[in-house]
Amino acid sequence: MGPPESRTRPGKKQAAGRRKRQAWKPHPRCCLLKGCEQKFHPRQARQRYCSEHCRKEARKWSRWKAQQRYRETAAGRQKRNGQSGRYRERIKIRQAADSEAVNEAARVITQEHFFRAQLRPARVLRAVRAPAAKSSTALLFARLPACGGASAGARAALETGAHLIRTY
Repeated sequence: MGPPESRTRPGKKQAAGRRKRQAWKPHPRCCLLKGCEQKFHPRQARQRYCSEHCRKEARKWSRWKAQQRYRETAAGRQKRNGQSGRYRERIKIRQAADSEAVNEAARVITQEHFFRAQLRPARVLRAVRAPAAKSSTALLFARLPACGGASAGARAALETGAHLIRTY
């Protein structure tokens, strides 16, 4: 049986008026991101993820998956092979440039330029005093404790005949 001829008048079995649309009531649902899957109350009817972070992670995964699907096609494989070839060419060019740079003469810095930056004005040097001369024995045995039977005077006797070293 087909529809009635007059569409303006409801049929016998149809209700006289349209049903009133009910307000949407949020029911708790699980986050669709793999690994999160926690329950949350959606604010919108089509909300699938519990937070902004989960939404971003899902978008990231979606882009990765689309890239994998594209690379499985013939055009995707061809494009990827082209990228790999260009990368290998760049590496060859870099290695050739590095080997040429090693063969070039080294840059020489003259002594005049090297020491000029380290010189200080004379007024600053006046304040610097020369440290006292120390013997090599004093330097070598400075932190060494005296032997069981030896006294501090025994160490002093060693220093008398030693050569003096000037330390700065």
